[in-house]
Amino acid sequence: MTAPIYSPAMRGSGNFLPPVPVQRRWRDMVRVWWREIDKVLLLLIMVLMGIGMIAVAAASPASADQLSTAKERVGDFMFFKRHIVFQLMGLAVMIGLSFLSRESARRLGILVGAIMLALLFVVPFIGEEKNGARRWINVGMSLQPSEFLKPGFAIICAWVLSWKVRDPNLPVIWYVSAFFGLIAGLLMLQPNLGDAILFGGIWLVMVLLAGMPWQRLAVMGGAGVVGLTLAYMFYDNARHRIDGFLGGGTAFDQVDLAQRTITAGGWTGTGLWLGMRKMNLPEAHTDYIFSVIGEEFGLIMCAVIVVLYCALVMRALTRLVGEDNLFALLAGAGLITQFGGQAFINILVNLKLFPSKGMTLPLISYGGSSTLAVCFTLGLLLAITRRNPFLAREGGTLRDLIERKEERP
Repeated sequence: MTAPIYSPAMRGSGNFLPPVPVQRRWRDMVRVWWREIDKVLLLLIMVLMGIGMIAVAAASPASADQLSTAKERVGDFMFFKRHIVFQLMGLAVMIGLSFLSRESARRLGILVGAIMLALLFVVPFIGEEKNGARRWINVGMSLQPSEFLKPGFAIICAWVLSWKVRDPNLPVIWYVSAFFGLIAGLLMLQPNLGDAILFGGIWLVMVLLAGMPWQRLAVMGGAGVVGLTLAYMFYDNARHRIDGFLGGGTAFDQVDLAQRTITAGGWTGTGLWLGMRKMNLPEAHTDYIFSVIGEEFGLIMCAVIVVLYCALVMRALTRLVGEDNLFALLAGAGLITQFGGQAFINILVNLKLFPSKGMTLPLISYGGSSTLAVCFTLGLLLAITRRNPFLAREGGTLRDLIERKEERP
């Protein structure tokens, strides 16, 4: 039952406007959402999620076999069944978030980012340890705070950098650089060098868009090289992964196994559930699912997936061209950098072109918190890129936005 709506002209007269049915309000909301949402972007996301279901179904028997013991047998499709549940939950999260306004998306991103940053401080003390790394907190399921911090980081940085429109003299780039330095330090304690590099990529794209001078960028780039060198010299996790990538080895040879698996099926693949090399591949349903796709569906299918990721990234960037809201421009760029960067790092690892990083393939790999985090990211991206198709936008560079702001009374 809906409450009556008062008309200001009828105040004191005792007359009311007829109530608006709840169903009609929902229909109007969905109609506006459908008009403003980027349908091409949404379609590309759904296609990749569909490919993910088939890929996890192909990889699930291999991972289940490795998890089984002589006393307890794990069902071949245990991971596939769980993946369906996580995908449905993620889809609900993504669609629900896409209904948010930009202001609500900004507030939610800041809130989630602050909560996950707080959890990142306590992960080294109360987190679960897996494969020598302490990155997860048990909350009924394994939650990796850094996964949800990625979209929060992009939103917070975009919000801080957008202050430059109001006051060009604010040192906002130094603010977000210090924020990135804090997060990178916390990630190295886990250890989690891969995510630290991804956060660095998000930071780099956003500060460049915000107008960082190239001279300062060169100085920071040199500092980054020095930092990686020191990490190799004094940080065991980084040294082992780099050595394993350059020279192979028995303890860090997953990348070699992945490369042999991805090429085993040739151009067209062996067929669904007919691959054999995947049975010896660790983390076949998560980190190395791209190799399973290569073996069972062929290199042509791998190329199609790469094209789909490129199309999704380019579509999001195209949507941001001409955007006259600095926060929306920076936030959208940061979110799509996170998504695209994670996807292509995972693919390069499977192709033996990058050291192993322990990153999942977004929308395709099996995962609990990782799947929900990716859908959370894309839900915010869909909300931020929503726009009324009938409104013209001025667009322009950061300097143009600042000058227009100063000219307005």
